[in-house]
Amino acid sequence: MAKEFRLPDLGEGIHEAQVVNVLVAEGDRVTEDQMVLEVETDKAAVELPVPFAGVITKLNVEVGQTVSVGDVLIVVGGDGEAAPAATSRKTATPKVATAPASAGIVGQGAGHLRGGEGVGAVVADSPQRCVGPVPAAPAVRRWAREQGIDLRQVHGTGPGGRIVREDVERFKIAGPGSAPAPVAQTAPPAAVSRMPARSPAPAAAPSVSGDESLPDFSQWGPIRREKIAQIRKTIARQMVRSWSTIPHVTHGDEADVTDLELFRKQHGEVLADQGAKLTLTAFIVKAVAGALSRFPVLNASFDSAASEIIYKDYVHVGVAVDTPRGLMVPVLRDVQNKGLLAISKELKETADKARDFKLDIAQMRGGSFTVTNVGSLGGTVSTPMINHPEVAILAVGRLALKPVIRNDEIVPRKILPLFLSFDHRVIDGADGARFLREVITFLENPLNLLLAS
Repeated sequence: MAKEFRLPDLGEGIHEAQVVNVLVAEGDRVTEDQMVLEVETDKAAVELPVPFAGVITKLNVEVGQTVSVGDVLIVVGGDGEAAPAATSRKTATPKVATAPASAGIVGQGAGHLRGGEGVGAVVADSPQRCVGPVPAAPAVRRWAREQGIDLRQVHGTGPGGRIVREDVERFKIAGPGSAPAPVAQTAPPAAVSRMPARSPAPAAAPSVSGDESLPDFSQWGPIRREKIAQIRKTIARQMVRSWSTIPHVTHGDEADVTDLELFRKQHGEVLADQGAKLTLTAFIVKAVAGALSRFPVLNASFDSAASEIIYKDYVHVGVAVDTPRGLMVPVLRDVQNKGLLAISKELKETADKARDFKLDIAQMRGGSFTVTNVGSLGGTVSTPMINHPEVAILAVGRLALKPVIRNDEIVPRKILPLFLSFDHRVIDGADGARFLREVITFLENPLNLLLAS
């Protein structure tokens, strides 16, 4: 009996993927859980295992093709035995439990949780075998195989039940049936406690291109066409959504980081021996965390449907990384509780993973504020685009030696330009300027930054 292998649900908000590698061909015999395809979705590569054994009678995809959730990828026939309870329409994913609205959980776990949802514990009193492809990134799969762990026995706490590295580590320590402990939360402020149990469904994603009516460019000379990569589609949709829904305002200022640069160079070698590179970006991330604690409105989100502002009691800073495949924004979590050494190490690790395309989807979700450093590329002015549903983003310009008047004397100082874009629905111009000045105060006084660590 022929069995259809369809593109499974790969996470919350993911509707399509692009095929980047086909590992089998028609006529090949496959075993249960054998990797057959690699797809690219939401800035991460995902390996897909076939959930049943047999002979491939039809291969419906090719490299570069875009497929949607539920599309038939492969048809398997022959004498292979199907996996238990395989569905006829769409491969099942672990069921995620939601906490009642009265629980008051407003934080985030490994992935993005909407207001009122629980921490992602799988509904099971005893270990359950996952039916169909196990939702996990290739790096997580490889690590689990090295540890001798069957991912079908692991509870996934990422978006849509996706298994992240922390889930595997928890399973390794606690064994089958282990699930994350409930997150202790203090009573949220009144503005947050009125948040609805579940946010309204988002509007349909805007088209990648604005105007589809284009002239025939070939009448003026040679042209060539290239398929848009999945990453570029994701970036395009996010940018259109951000620009069309958020009224952007950009405020610029300058920081004198002469003393900070001297400190950084003096202590950089010491930290290098501990496996960390003390970069300017690490100081900026820490300064942002300190300023957000004093201006929480820039660490919020605007819920237009509920007419509420959602304040977040955590500081998860996304740091934009320029990679060969496009812009990626890994998230550093709970930065307010980390020192410069920890931030420096994490920055290097996540940037390396981003450039090697080894980041899990969960590592790029849940940010509450974004920092982008374009200084190494030059330029004099930047107006960064806010990463929806955040309300602010800080761009760092090129550090330059400039003449500055100090005590009626012209002296050379290292000046760092900063550009803050913010959502004018939530943040007034004066508050935006005060926040940026707070960031600058931290950068111009390294001792205060160390005390904040």
